[in-house]
Amino acid sequence: MSYTHLSIIERSKLEILHQQGKSSRVIAKELGRHHSTICRELERMVSSQSYQAEHAQSAYRERRKASVSRGKWSEALGASFAEKLEATWSPEQITERFRTEDLPAVSFKTIYRWIYAGRLVQGTLQVLRHKGKRRKPAETRGKFAIGRTISDRPKEVRSRETFGHWELDTVVSGRGRSKGCVATLIERKTRLFTAVLMPDRTALSMEIALGVAISQYPKGTFLTATADRGKEFACYANLEITHGLHVYFADPYSSWQRGSNENGNGLLREFHPKGTDFAQVEDDALAHCLDLINHRPRKCLGWKTAHESFIEELSHFA
Repeated sequence: MSYTHLSIIERSKLEILHQQGKSSRVIAKELGRHHSTICRELERMVSSQSYQAEHAQSAYRERRKASVSRGKWSEALGASFAEKLEATWSPEQITERFRTEDLPAVSFKTIYRWIYAGRLVQGTLQVLRHKGKRRKPAETRGKFAIGRTISDRPKEVRSRETFGHWELDTVVSGRGRSKGCVATLIERKTRLFTAVLMPDRTALSMEIALGVAISQYPKGTFLTATADRGKEFACYANLEITHGLHVYFADPYSSWQRGSNENGNGLLREFHPKGTDFAQVEDDALAHCLDLINHRPRKCLGWKTAHESFIEELSHFA
């Protein structure tokens, strides 16, 4: 079910139209609402001589407060759970034991939420057998509907058996210094590392930067791309349509799933350490750094350079 409640602006318009003697259906058409919505809104204020938007909005806020469930929390239930936690019981053990004894209980996930919220034993994680270390941090950078996850990625990509599979990331300027940043790409098999300067960390800038990078190489060089879940990669659908590649997303806070890219970013930081303002970096300076990185002999490539390995793969396209 998808709907939105009336806003104070809509209620103000409703008040004016109602005072003008307009019918519920006419008001509904003006506001783009169903006439039943307008009828219910007016009926709620039947005790008043006339509809007043400000009073209606205040009544709406009070109804919203009353509609929120209080949940199952109680001091007595919390005390019984805290006692078992102190006795080194896990939340799941508490839940299942209480259920077998027909005692009040909640799901073990709820007990975890109460612990992290500070309701149980003052939120200390020391009562947990694993000290709370297995709790994954919450995503704070904003979310978008991702496409394929890394678990959907073909096995040959992970084993680096085939060419044309890339990892993507972003390297940013010093915090608060500038919006300038760099889109970084590395080919998994040959370890060729490349980068494109961007004015900001937005999906549009990333789409343009990757388009520039992809256009520099023959068709078929980019088959797949693995990225993190940063909002700059919300452009993945356009990339797939425009360039015919499949984009896969690593799990949250799992940088090791893009280890080659993280390593490449570290190599770039040798030339542009943290705190660098990338808005001040010239294209020629960045190209010089990439040239040095890609012409170093690599142990994982049998002491060939990334450039040599990449050119060897491109020679098969002829």
